[in-house]
Amino acid sequence: MSQDLFAAAKGAMAFAHAPYSKFPVGAAIRAEDGRIYTGANIENLSFPQGWCAEPTAISAMIMGGAKRIVEMAVIAEKLASCPPCGGCRQKISEFASAETRIYLCDDAGVTQTMTMNELLPASFKTEILG
Repeated sequence: MSQDLFAAAKGAMAFAHAPYSKFPVGAAIRAEDGRIYTGANIENLSFPQGWCAEPTAISAMIMGGAKRIVEMAVIAEKLASCPPCGGCRQKISEFASAETRIYLCDDAGVTQTMTMNELLPASFKTEILG
């Protein structure tokens, strides 16, 4: 992973809106167009209405015109290695291949690298829907 993806995820975390959990998270995607798209978690007082950093980055990617995640970095301020939650894993899998690399980071850099298949080995496959 290049340092720019880690730096982008860390930079995105600074924009987190996490007044309730005090758990800022940042994510950065390198898409098939070579560009980096970022996102941060955004909480809402009505807790189910907030969203995670990963779908925020996916939304930025889609709005930027890209469709595929080549690699992704995730960082949380309070954890040395913060894997995406279950819902985010499924969201990421829709735009990633089984070999897409997911980098879990701390403040200094990557602590763990996983493929999408390792992160979510039994994802719901969208191809079956036609």
